[in-house]
Amino acid sequence: MGKIYAAIDEKLKQWLSAQNVFFVATAPLSREGHVNCSPKDGASFRIIDQRTVVYLDFTGSGVETIAHVKENERIVLMFCAFAGAPKIVRLHGHGEIIEFGHPEFQQFRSLFKSTIGVRSFIKIHLSRISDSCGYGVPLYDFRGYRSQLEDWAEHTGEECLIQYRMKHNSRSIDQLEGGLQGS
Repeated sequence: MGKIYAAIDEKLKQWLSAQNVFFVATAPLSREGHVNCSPKDGASFRIIDQRTVVYLDFTGSGVETIAHVKENERIVLMFCAFAGAPKIVRLHGHGEIIEFGHPEFQQFRSLFKSTIGVRSFIKIHLSRISDSCGYGVPLYDFRGYRSQLEDWAEHTGEECLIQYRMKHNSRSIDQLEGGLQGS
């Protein structure tokens, strides 16, 4: 049976921090809009306090999460145990986009080893923290994080990344504003 948590306690914090992958889901307000679900590497996630988390949002092919959060703030993160005891944890909340120039941007940047290619941070004020059994989640062995995104960002360079974001990340697939500028 699933459990609802009032806050992220120390045991749950340790479990969340040990996961190598999580998924982010958002949706626009329009019924015709596209729901988005994106995998993220666990190294890009941090717990700020018992009811607030943040993750790195790297320059990528789309801007769905940012556009949806800017439109309606709804977001959920899902963590699954792919090793060890079965478990799924969902973190529902209201997202906030922390872009370059925001007072918290540099503070969050300092929490991560590498921020090459970062376009923003997604800060989530949690409204519901829950777990479920995870019995149906298969077991996988973690072999490591891929280096291609960081390699691409480093090779592309910050100036070209700004141009890339302006060209490819200014609008979502549903034409919602992504609104990304330089960093």
